[in-house]
Amino acid sequence: MNKFEEAKAEIVSEKTLADQWTRLSSFDLDYTDSRGEKHRLKREIYHRTPAACILLYDPARETVVLVRQYRLPAQLVGEPAWMIEAPAGLLDGDDPEAAIRREAMEETGFRVRDVRFLFKAMTSPGSSTEVIHFFAAVIDTSDRVADGGGLAEEHEDIEVLEVRLSDAMAMIGDGDIYDAKTIMLLQWASLNVASLK
Repeated sequence: MNKFEEAKAEIVSEKTLADQWTRLSSFDLDYTDSRGEKHRLKREIYHRTPAACILLYDPARETVVLVRQYRLPAQLVGEPAWMIEAPAGLLDGDDPEAAIRREAMEETGFRVRDVRFLFKAMTSPGSSTEVIHFFAAVIDTSDRVADGGGLAEEHEDIEVLEVRLSDAMAMIGDGDIYDAKTIMLLQWASLNVASLK
């Protein structure tokens, strides 16, 4: 065991600061570091429920299906507020595969047949408990059975985009795609496109 594995943290207290769209808590921790020194630390954590995202790939046309929607945090840091992303959503009590099938249909109108689980990741572990499950699926034009665009009752206003994979990769370098989960999926696709045929 190395010295960093001997470090430990004990939660002393938790206080809920907000509990509307998601719960925000303030924690006090007693942290014993790798040198054996004890410190009182304060952390604020967003309690996000698990989510899933998917890369929809059409091998015949070498395209991916992405969505564009409004994101307030992007606006707050001076980025374009209408972000280009992979279809995604919260699990809402479903298992990850069922949830991503639902979200793909709601957001893009594409019926997903065979779904491939890729990996799971925490995209912001310094401040959020959210775990995202990443998937990929092969689609073709016949799989688009609805318009997509999101759910009206959730005030979703989603534009569906079909982009060549090579163009999507270029959009990362140009700064047009700056969503972490989408970059991860597109990078995975660029390395594994042969397995998606």
